[in-house]
Amino acid sequence: MQKHFILLLFLLFTGILFSQKKKKEKIDTEEITVVKPFSPTVSDANKINVNPQIDSVDINTKKKINYTINSIPVASTFTPAKGKAKTIQRPPKEKIYKNYATLGFGNYKTPIAEIFAHYNTSNYNDFGGFIKYHSSGGGIDGIKLDDDFRDINVDLFYKQTERYFEWRADVGYNFLATNWYGLPEDINFNNKVIESIQEKQTYSEVYFGGEIDFFDALVHSGTVKISRFIDKSKSLENHGYINGIVDFPIGREMMYTNMSLEFLNGNFEHNYFQTDDIKYTYFNIGFSPNFEILRENLTVNLGANLYYSITNTDEGSKFYAYPNVTASYNISNDILIAYAGIVGDLQQNSYKNFVNENPFVSPTLDIQRTSQQYNGYVGIKGLLNSNMRFNIKAAYGNETDKPLYKLNPSLTDGKTIVDKGYQAGNSFDVIYDDVSIINVTGELIFDWSKAFKFGGNFEFNSYNLETQDEAWNLPLIKATLLARYTHNKWNAGADLFFASERKDDLTIIPSNTTRITNDAYFDINLKGLYNINDKYSVFVNFNNILSDNYQEYTNFKVQGFQFFAGVKFKFDL
Repeated sequence: MQKHFILLLFLLFTGILFSQKKKKEKIDTEEITVVKPFSPTVSDANKINVNPQIDSVDINTKKKINYTINSIPVASTFTPAKGKAKTIQRPPKEKIYKNYATLGFGNYKTPIAEIFAHYNTSNYNDFGGFIKYHSSGGGIDGIKLDDDFRDINVDLFYKQTERYFEWRADVGYNFLATNWYGLPEDINFNNKVIESIQEKQTYSEVYFGGEIDFFDALVHSGTVKISRFIDKSKSLENHGYINGIVDFPIGREMMYTNMSLEFLNGNFEHNYFQTDDIKYTYFNIGFSPNFEILRENLTVNLGANLYYSITNTDEGSKFYAYPNVTASYNISNDILIAYAGIVGDLQQNSYKNFVNENPFVSPTLDIQRTSQQYNGYVGIKGLLNSNMRFNIKAAYGNETDKPLYKLNPSLTDGKTIVDKGYQAGNSFDVIYDDVSIINVTGELIFDWSKAFKFGGNFEFNSYNLETQDEAWNLPLIKATLLARYTHNKWNAGADLFFASERKDDLTIIPSNTTRITNDAYFDINLKGLYNINDKYSVFVNFNNILSDNYQEYTNFKVQGFQFFAGVKFKFDL
């Protein structure tokens, strides 16, 4: 046994010596050719089943590092220049003034003067007023009667802000002097009749009013206005109006109600044929609840307009109910918005409103209510690109007792003197009819640059009347083109107005009636303004450049080419 153990040790020792001798031998270089490169796959990878043992103590122990920095000097002749702050040239800031006065004069002996001024004694009040005077000496070609006019407007106000609300009070006076100068061309008037016509008419109005707005209250706002309107023909009209809005949220939505009271009372000394006087009284109570639904891109208003109208006229007292439903949908982030609705309302006509629209009416009118039973519309508006805005709408509606202006019959053939200055076929009556209306409107505004923009709008109306032959003195098409330019101290603008032909009838008592067609017209206006400095500006206007004495209303020609220039002064009190 011992011999075998000694022999085993001898063999093991001999192997070790032999192995050490082989390591010292020189290793020859051999070329190995890889027949196929190794292409590992997922199956060739073996997951390690045992996590490696990591000595966290050694990891967290910082090793000490010894290092030195050898500084080598570098020769340089560069000397940096001292920096200077760059100054920015800013244009002088324009001072904004709170008040202004304008004075100008033009051909046709036309002066104009305006002033607006206001002042406050604290941050919580403001008071001031606006005064305007505009007149013309007349002189329209071919007019045999006086055609001058004079217009005066005065409005004074006081505004006060309290802790929970603010209120404003207004008082004003308006005066207009005009003439029934539009004698029919189909009648040959002799000089005696022309000299006997008293064509002068004047209108005066005094009014008081006010409004109040509450902050964070159920009663949101309220307005009131009381006016008295008279004319030279002894006509009289009193008008009072009170309106209030109750506004409060219901959950995520908004509920608001408009409540109104309106009183209208007036009289004319006599009718057109001077057989009877005309008196009228209306008292209208309005209630308009509305429920507004707001969603991410959708806004819907569900409401109704309700009225009870009391009157002493032949119309009788009535109850009116109208829809008030509107909706808009934001198709593309305010770039494209679609909208639609069906609405209706009660319009209380008045002598003053008719005069504001057509000052050549006779003081013998039948004052009635107009009921817009419904008006349904659809439209779309938005941006065609970053510089172009548009709006297109189509509508269909129906109105009961819609007012139309039509020539009064002439009580003279040109040889008989009339009692009143408006009885020679040179004034208008108001005719009422039930009308269905197709309406299409469009608008396009192009912002070429910050300095220049232009655009226009058009309106198409088709009327289907129940009793009248034509929609008297209403055009089928109206359109406007405009352009505005602003650069440094210059401002300029151009406007073009177009209206298609209108129809009317002239009746010469007893029974001679002639159909009249008023031609379509273009009215081109240019205006310019130059700011001398912050306070002073000069301006010039050119109106009716084509010098066309067109007739907006039958027989009433407008002034031809008009030149007007003046100065504007801005100031602070």
